[in-house]
Amino acid sequence: MDTYELIKSRRSPRSYSDKAISAEDLEKMFDAARWAASAYNLQPWRFIYADKEKNPELYNKILGVMVEFNQRWAKAAPILIVTLVNTKNPRTGDALSHARYDLGLAVGNMMIMATSLGISLRNMSGFDANKAREVLNIPENMEAVTIIAAGYRGLPENLPPDMYKMETMPRERLELSEIVFNKVFDKE
Repeated sequence: MDTYELIKSRRSPRSYSDKAISAEDLEKMFDAARWAASAYNLQPWRFIYADKEKNPELYNKILGVMVEFNQRWAKAAPILIVTLVNTKNPRTGDALSHARYDLGLAVGNMMIMATSLGISLRNMSGFDANKAREVLNIPENMEAVTIIAAGYRGLPENLPPDMYKMETMPRERLELSEIVFNKVFDKE
């Protein structure tokens, strides 16, 4: 599959099978993130991950900081990943205003690699960042940004009815004309 088709085929499901992700494939995903571009090459992203079978204690800590809605479906994913950014430049101590952007590039790389391996990732912001800081012992200069559920797609029929409906809705994207402009914005 060419890169364009790979990107178009990416999905963010809520349904996961119980098939484990191999250590080799997980390493490929994180290595793809490692190669992302970043301002001043500071690579401010960090990841804490837990495999449900190999590290259930950490897995349950991560699951426990999520909002209840996300817990309901994410508990089926074999891997949970907390994404973090370093909020301070380690060289100067200044705020890293682009750290989240850089993290997004890293996660984008990770998603494309995962998709190429048949693995699906779903990012979520529905979690308690303060609780995550406490239970994961996140240093003051780091900030939890998202949690990612990772795994092989499962059957949407296994989801609760309200989630099944969301899972089976057609995938929609804005038209390019709605997001790309070759002019300044009109004044209102």
